[in-house]
Amino acid sequence: MKYNNIKLLFLGLILTLPFSCKDEFLNVTPNGSLDGSFFATKEGVNNLLIGAYAMVDGVSSNGFGWEAASSNWVFGSIRGLEANKGSDSGDQPAVNPIQTYTETPTNDYVRIKYGSLYEGISRCNEMLKVLATAEANGTVTAEEADAFRRQARTLRGLFHFDAWRMWEKICYIDETTDLTAVTNQESDVPAKILADLEQGITLPNNMEQVGRFNGTVARVLLAKALMQMNKDYAKAQEHLQWVVDNGTAPDGSEIGLEEKYGDIFDIENRNGKESIYTVQYSVNDGSGGWNGGWGEVLNFPYKSGGSPGGCCGFFQPSFDLVNSFKTVNGLPFLDDSYNNQPLKNDQGLAATDDFTPDSNTPLDPRLDWTVGRRGLPYLDWGPHTGADWVRLQSYAGPYSPKKQVYKKGQEGNQTEVGNWTSGYTANGYRMIRYADVLLLLAECQIETGNLDGARGNINKIRARAANSAGFVKNTDGSNAANYVIAEYPATGAPFDNKENALRALRMERKLELGMEGHRFFDLQRWGIVQTELSRILTYEKGELPTLYLSASVGPEDRLYPVPQNEIDLMGGRLVQNR
Repeated sequence: MKYNNIKLLFLGLILTLPFSCKDEFLNVTPNGSLDGSFFATKEGVNNLLIGAYAMVDGVSSNGFGWEAASSNWVFGSIRGLEANKGSDSGDQPAVNPIQTYTETPTNDYVRIKYGSLYEGISRCNEMLKVLATAEANGTVTAEEADAFRRQARTLRGLFHFDAWRMWEKICYIDETTDLTAVTNQESDVPAKILADLEQGITLPNNMEQVGRFNGTVARVLLAKALMQMNKDYAKAQEHLQWVVDNGTAPDGSEIGLEEKYGDIFDIENRNGKESIYTVQYSVNDGSGGWNGGWGEVLNFPYKSGGSPGGCCGFFQPSFDLVNSFKTVNGLPFLDDSYNNQPLKNDQGLAATDDFTPDSNTPLDPRLDWTVGRRGLPYLDWGPHTGADWVRLQSYAGPYSPKKQVYKKGQEGNQTEVGNWTSGYTANGYRMIRYADVLLLLAECQIETGNLDGARGNINKIRARAANSAGFVKNTDGSNAANYVIAEYPATGAPFDNKENALRALRMERKLELGMEGHRFFDLQRWGIVQTELSRILTYEKGELPTLYLSASVGPEDRLYPVPQNEIDLMGGRLVQNR
């Protein structure tokens, strides 16, 4: 009876529609309209600029999430084999081919990353169009317009540069571009990116807000682009040295190395002196978590209850990365022999099985601020419990990420309350930190022949790592492992020639910046993607055969494929890059 009544009601509605819905029913006169002139005021332009800054984390409610995170945990760290995807093979399956170098142009992560970067570019261009109107009508002064324009162009340069590192064959789009004619085959794209980034170097050092780009941030971004795109180490060195001599954080505060390595990653220090630029996150602000580390929300130990985040077991450090922290006489193994005698781990053991961590092997103390290992303190959460905190050891190994994780005492205060996970945190991504600048400067110094200067800058970082007050400690105050680290000597190897010095520099970036999204792009800049990743992949296959199977790294894997949907949408004006 109920079903028959519903059918009669539906039939009646269909019969009355032709009589009740005339053409004028569809033509509704709006109460008002909104165009670019509405924002053509100082406040409006500033709001549009903030909208462009909002894309720096890669996340927006338009569908860009952890796939596009600016931390590049997938595209920089997993692709660079310092981490495995983690979880299991059925969760976020689009990452599987990225970590096995088999992704295709239809890969969802590649597509979403592309869309996120060009969303950021679009917001910059829209703001610049409105700014021109505001400047013309006098609602923004010439000085104000200059500051707005330089910030927007620096942001646009960053988004284009990130896209260039991913694909190289990219469209450069500014506020004057004819979108019906744009292609990804223009040869002057790097020059246009550099021109945008150069606009920011005259911004004031004190922008009075930690989230805005200042002259210091712009110089670092420009130096990175000069090194990556042009191999112009001399010019990059000038900018990096200026940062060391004169730079500040965006709010004008002092920059430098934190006294203790582990303090860098504490939420309380997210804008500490080590941070030249932190991508700002916030929680419990009414956004439902969109502003709170959405890009990294998957990357916490798996156990529901009793561990940080309680989900989802992604981003597990690789065996190769962990073994890299072994030392001999306080120095790393620069001949790649660190995997010959792997560090003891609990792979294959249940949480209830007996396991005692290695207390003898000399280790760089940065290991235990980078990686969660069974039996060792995990911030203030107590000892890492091994398989109990890992979703599937046989798939991705026994280790957990640590740098971005919050302390137990910060839960509910620095984490989102009431969401499906407390993994939404205020712990912003340290996009540029002081140690990164020192290592980039050291790289330039090696490339330009100043090996002694490079050794000095690398040793500053190693001296900070050797601060025993900052070592991971057991509850009784003893060191959690056998930490032995030393500075490089003033004479002899490895700073006796350029080749040896570069090996030391490349290892130092791995140890200092591990799990921070840089590794793949470092290998790309150095021209060793295929050789280095093939070496590591051979070792990881032996540890995780189910994960890596028959994976191999080819010359084409230096770049990601241009998304097929973009090629289709552009009607053939985009070409594939490999």
